[in-house]
Amino acid sequence: MGNLVQENLVSILGALKTGKPQGSETIKVYEKSYTEYENVKLVMVKNNQERLLLATGEGSLYDELVGEAVAEGKVCPLSYENRLVLNKYFDYTVPKAFGTKVATMGLGDRLGLASPGHIETVQNRNVKPVLAQQSIRELNLTNRKMTDILDAAAFAVFQEGYKDGFGWDGDHIKEEEDIKEALELGISMLTLDCSDHIPNEVESASDQENRQQFEALDKEKQDYFNDYYLNQSFKVNGLTISYDENTLIKNVLLYGSAIDYMEHVGRTYFQNPNKPLDFEISIDETATVTTPNAHFFVANELKRRGVEVVSLAPRFCGEFQKGIDYIGDIEQFEKELSEHALIAKYFGYKLSIHSGSDKFSVFPIIGKYTDGIVHVKTAGTNWLEAVRVIADQNPNLYRKMHAYAEEHFEETLAYYHITPDLASVAPLDSKSDEELPEYMNHDAARQLLHVTFGILLTAKDDAFNFLFKDEFFKTLNDNEEVYRQALVKHIGKHADLLGF
Repeated sequence: MGNLVQENLVSILGALKTGKPQGSETIKVYEKSYTEYENVKLVMVKNNQERLLLATGEGSLYDELVGEAVAEGKVCPLSYENRLVLNKYFDYTVPKAFGTKVATMGLGDRLGLASPGHIETVQNRNVKPVLAQQSIRELNLTNRKMTDILDAAAFAVFQEGYKDGFGWDGDHIKEEEDIKEALELGISMLTLDCSDHIPNEVESASDQENRQQFEALDKEKQDYFNDYYLNQSFKVNGLTISYDENTLIKNVLLYGSAIDYMEHVGRTYFQNPNKPLDFEISIDETATVTTPNAHFFVANELKRRGVEVVSLAPRFCGEFQKGIDYIGDIEQFEKELSEHALIAKYFGYKLSIHSGSDKFSVFPIIGKYTDGIVHVKTAGTNWLEAVRVIADQNPNLYRKMHAYAEEHFEETLAYYHITPDLASVAPLDSKSDEELPEYMNHDAARQLLHVTFGILLTAKDDAFNFLFKDEFFKTLNDNEEVYRQALVKHIGKHADLLGF
């Protein structure tokens, strides 16, 4: 790291007397991280591009930290092993479940750099942060592991001295082996993605075709649903939910298999957990809109089967596309959202809003009908704010990234449903460097950069060197405070419109 780690980081910053001794001017000290535990003192610093923990003293904490011992202390990397040590001694670095009585935001740090800005944003607001959140799909796109997300979040919490609690969401997990791994690693929340168990073709089939499929089910299963729902009505906080034959059959065919899977996962992993866990059900990653009638059907079946959930994510009317505002009839959305909220309150869980980034036009509606107790997932918008910083601070890099994204856009459509009008994106050569950040205010350009993030961060040249990643991270690290304040402003707008 050069000059014996800058003379052992100026002799462990004067043996951690918290001031900055002569010679340490190029070292950034994260003063909020300064911590004492028994006879050990810790602080986090950044030297060039590398964040480090510095420790002095003696005792079990000091001994268990992995690092290079020097005359005045120990220099420790922000490694998985050292994160486990912090988890052991500082409970606030361990993710927690929040339950149904408080609003939560899934903040999705795809880069491992956004959490300090997220923490500053949620402080003094009525919302708790789920700092660690990334789906298996997105982990695979960026060659990250589940543990990488928590490492970044826990070290950010330590860096900021944030002690009010944060969560870790095993986001959009489908397969049981991934559920097991996530729980073993210590998630505090699981979002069970049931989309593989929801056949979209039911919606377009005729009533006769659906009836034939229903009658092919096991007779015991037909009787189970018919006896409880057929031609019955249910009073739900002022709503009347009714099931005629066609409505019941459609719901059974759409959600029956998914509900069986929810029950299996709930009974197997959530009935007697060794710590509090938030169990979320996702039925939103489908082409089929979740009607209030269908929502009640799923929720009521979970209740009948003794499965408790903290939140449920329906597929709302209209479109919640990545990185842009809501597309659809806002009056219809308000009507259906109000009914979804009544159903959620009836069963005692929170509504969950997925792809919630930048849905500014409907945030006040969501806040109003949920009474501000809701879960909202964001992720990609944090990446887009990072791209905005790149456009502003390193225009040449932005130009190369933008051009590469245009060349590789079609590859992303296997992973994301978006409908940008790319023809509306102004040519790069028509924009001055000063105008480049404006691309992040244009819907189609936002979506272009949003969905290509995995391709951009993993692209390599013929010599297997990263095309953009290294310079991208260096630019963000060099402009750490710029990125932080961009997130405080942007995510803060989300929180304020939601009523947090």
